[in-house]
Amino acid sequence: MKKLARLFLALALVLALSISAAAAEIVVGIVNNPPSESGYREANVLDFEAVFCAENGYTAKTFYSLQNDEQLAAAQQFITDGVDYLLISAAETTGWDAVLESAAENGIPVFLFDRMIDCDESLYEAAVVSDMANQGDLAVAWLIAQNLSEYKIIHIQGAMGSDAQLGRTGALDEQVAAADNWSIVVQQTATWDEAEARNIVEAVINSGEDFNVIYAENDGMARGAVAALDAAGITHGVGGKVIIIGFDCNRWALREVLAGNWNYDGQCSPFQAAVIDGMIKTLENGGTIETKIVISEEKGFDAATITQADIDQYGLGE
Repeated sequence: MKKLARLFLALALVLALSISAAAAEIVVGIVNNPPSESGYREANVLDFEAVFCAENGYTAKTFYSLQNDEQLAAAQQFITDGVDYLLISAAETTGWDAVLESAAENGIPVFLFDRMIDCDESLYEAAVVSDMANQGDLAVAWLIAQNLSEYKIIHIQGAMGSDAQLGRTGALDEQVAAADNWSIVVQQTATWDEAEARNIVEAVINSGEDFNVIYAENDGMARGAVAALDAAGITHGVGGKVIIIGFDCNRWALREVLAGNWNYDGQCSPFQAAVIDGMIKTLENGGTIETKIVISEEKGFDAATITQADIDQYGLGE
């Protein structure tokens, strides 16, 4: 009798543990850009790791790449693996329809984060993203307000075809096309890379062509551009020859703005994980998601008005 009681107790314990494990595990497949891409991306990756963890009831499968074809293959593999949810920050805005349709066919809700994808809204559950076009608009509006007699711009682009590049480039292209006193000295991608941005600016300096604005589509590329200016003895920032514009609001970059070495830095918030977590928990509890697209509130910071409090509140990293 005692043996039978012990057997029932053991079986009950195993069953309880199995139920507990099953209840705690939501499997998410996360397709993202690598943390080495930028300070922004490092903060974004850390945010997702902190939220989609075992302590919060998740098992996270992750894949990182700057190549769209590699991301597509990884997303399809996550679908084959049978993840519960698929989370995507796409390297490029196009080419995703077949994968998203496959997710829908397999009953896997898709959440976009950071960047939009060019597809029908029915192919994703929700998007928690930045408005990259608005980031570009804010930066260009700030530049217009500087009232330069002539704008001669070195434009250093991010990874071509990404939502961030398209939005930040589009605003500048429109203004250059509309204004007679705006011109592009060079427009070239550095694919978010600091060293390549320095090479681009060094090449322009060596050519002898004049310029007075550097519009770099992330902070790392802006830093590379400034390194080239410093090596050539060209002044920049407040009161300098060259206006410096960056994006992402890394803490070190905002310190450059506060010091007057840079003129402007556009914010791009990397913190979307908690919002997506809330949406997933709503679905898990049988609810519905009311808002299809959630846009992060973002701003720009000007050397003339930025404060240490701004850096403390909005700066990314150390």
